[in-house]
Amino acid sequence: MDYRSLGRSGLKVPALSFGAGTFGGQGPLFSAWGDTDIAGARRIVDICLEAGVTLFDTADVYSNGASEEILGAALEGRRDQALISTKLGLAGGTSRKSLIDGVEAALKRLRTDRIDLLQLHAFDAATPVEETLSALDDLVRAGKVLYVGASNFSGWQLMKALAAADRHGWPRYVAHQAYYSLVGRDYEWELMPLAADQGVGAMVWSPLGWGRLTGKVRRGQPLPAQSRLHDTADAGPPVDDERLYRVVDALDAIAAETEKTVPQVALNWLLQRPTVSSVIIGARTEDQLRQNLGAIGWALTPEQVARLDAASAVEPPYPYYPYWREGGFKALNPPLV
Repeated sequence: MDYRSLGRSGLKVPALSFGAGTFGGQGPLFSAWGDTDIAGARRIVDICLEAGVTLFDTADVYSNGASEEILGAALEGRRDQALISTKLGLAGGTSRKSLIDGVEAALKRLRTDRIDLLQLHAFDAATPVEETLSALDDLVRAGKVLYVGASNFSGWQLMKALAAADRHGWPRYVAHQAYYSLVGRDYEWELMPLAADQGVGAMVWSPLGWGRLTGKVRRGQPLPAQSRLHDTADAGPPVDDERLYRVVDALDAIAAETEKTVPQVALNWLLQRPTVSSVIIGARTEDQLRQNLGAIGWALTPEQVARLDAASAVEPPYPYYPYWREGGFKALNPPLV
């Protein structure tokens, strides 16, 4: 396993991490993702730790807290071998009370005394950023949280929080959990340059485009009966069909050249992108997990990356498109060191 710094921090995380959204199976959305129980979760954790996947990501809203409970049970007796990332704030906001109460509840569900990475699941416009950040500072000083991050923030929201943290000497967000895939490259327009400039590592969610890049969705063929997209497509990021098929065609060709699967090629492309610290993979079965782990240990050639870039390219909106026309990420971004 390849280990990378999480943003501009001293924490090393695996290039692939495991998303426990498939644990629990409660509610209309998460029941479509998976219904892994404690016994199944223990087997998943076994495979992950054996492969060096030591970071496990969850959230308080995943299956109404059941995901955290099952992950905590699955890690019992080997907590020190793992890093736990969880998220708060999507349902209850990020006020001081919500964060303090939410962390205490998460610690109980996870059966642990610390959260290695706590990420705010969404920006809370009703709470001053100073209140949120000072509460996070207290949680870090108490040892209940080690590192903090954000998720699904816009560029100005993330930068406002980073500036306030710098101004007051509070912990900075070292991670931003964001959607990024070959059929969802909006992250590159503003959030990637910001991350490179400010030292914020991307933790990529839904790297297979909300299940569209599994190799089972193809031009001219009906959606497979077992696809979760029947139940979840409307809840995820929108994708233009023609663009999807263009990307899948390119993935098919490169998968044949590399003797890898379509998902492995799609994940490997992400692992080569600037600012990406860890790509979160999910799996409903042990076989799916082992297949996704095959994205590590090899690399697409520059020519293959260029073909995938071209197949998935979308010109960004104003004010980004003039810079993008001049050189894409390099034109928007400070030099990487």
